[in-house]
Amino acid sequence: MTADIIDRFIERYRREYDFFEQAARLAYGQLETALASSGIRAMVTYRAKRPDRLEKKLRQRFLTKNYQSTYDIYGDIADFAGVRVALYFPGERSEVDKVVRSIFELTSEPKIFPEGSKPTYKKRFSGYWANHYRIRLKDNFLQESQKRYADALIEVQVASVLMHSWSEVEHDLVYKPLQGSLSEDEYAILDELNGLVLAGEIALERLQRAVEARVTQEGSKFSSHFELASFLLKSAAPLIKPGANEAALGRVDTLYELLVKLSLNTPEQIRPLIASLHGEVEKRSISDQIVDQVVASDESKYRTYVEIRRKNEHESTSTSDTARNSDAIFGEFMKCWVELERAMLDASRAQGMEGAEHSISRNFLNRLSRLDPESRKKIEWLRMLRNRALHGHGETNAEEMREATILLKQILKNLRAPRKNEAASKKI
Repeated sequence: MTADIIDRFIERYRREYDFFEQAARLAYGQLETALASSGIRAMVTYRAKRPDRLEKKLRQRFLTKNYQSTYDIYGDIADFAGVRVALYFPGERSEVDKVVRSIFELTSEPKIFPEGSKPTYKKRFSGYWANHYRIRLKDNFLQESQKRYADALIEVQVASVLMHSWSEVEHDLVYKPLQGSLSEDEYAILDELNGLVLAGEIALERLQRAVEARVTQEGSKFSSHFELASFLLKSAAPLIKPGANEAALGRVDTLYELLVKLSLNTPEQIRPLIASLHGEVEKRSISDQIVDQVVASDESKYRTYVEIRRKNEHESTSTSDTARNSDAIFGEFMKCWVELERAMLDASRAQGMEGAEHSISRNFLNRLSRLDPESRKKIEWLRMLRNRALHGHGETNAEEMREATILLKQILKNLRAPRKNEAASKKI
């Protein structure tokens, strides 16, 4: 019976191997992109479990699992498809946790190592430190032809580069011995190596703190978006509430390119912008909020940012009539939006508002007495449309942008119109 169940399963798995490999590749692509854009240094790899290795594992596990059907095997094995994240800095495991939770569907809470299992050898050191996730791909992140891969169960392993290396050696020697069980001395050597790895992780954490200290020094420049991410995490930490997802930081890579392009990539130039951030980072990422302040009321900066974002997201640079028409519509909308920002800033100064925001926010709209509730509602809708179009958070279409541009021009006209008195002012 044992041989029949495992043989049938392996025969079936060989037919499904390409499915699991493609699912792992998709998860790898999404995770690598999200980690890199958030400024997290890591080596990300993927694989589907090889049929020959899976067969050996199943025959070993059958002794304790006693599989009664192929469905028992599917429920027991989590890593047919696997993605591995090897972190340069182990202290960033919590940041990776936010990213994983935001882009994948977790089927259960992660398994956190070290856990309470009893080792075969009395260790002096704590062993394997990592987070293991069981996830599925989110359907809305997949193209139509990829939707079927949303059913695949995928394991994501997160540990430091040092810990991954040690665990590979330890796993192959302890669980896949070539010449019998390990000796006491071999176990002791593995334990000693584990101690060196744990000491290495402490050194990596110290190195991370040293990098953070260096990038916050006055007069220094951020040499990469990883350094900018490190600075933002430390400087904006009070805004990042427990449970916030990867949107807390957002596209740091795109922000970094913008700052370099505009010669603003130093700590002293960023600190005043951080001071103006709001705490709802799960709705508006730190990067998006800083971008909004940098480009506010300057059409050329808006265009620079859009070009950078499109390049980073590999958007089409087609020069077809459709593409040119879409760019023209978006350009007209942004031109009017910049004029609105300037007009409202002038209105806020005339009203004597202190510390007016660089860009239009809900708080700003509520404080501007010149606007009635209906006007605030319209501008709030325009602001949401602008955020979708500028930062790529959702789709926009040409007709919607045309209608928004007409409304913008109407609002501008009414804002600039002289008023005889407050009671006689027209609603926008």
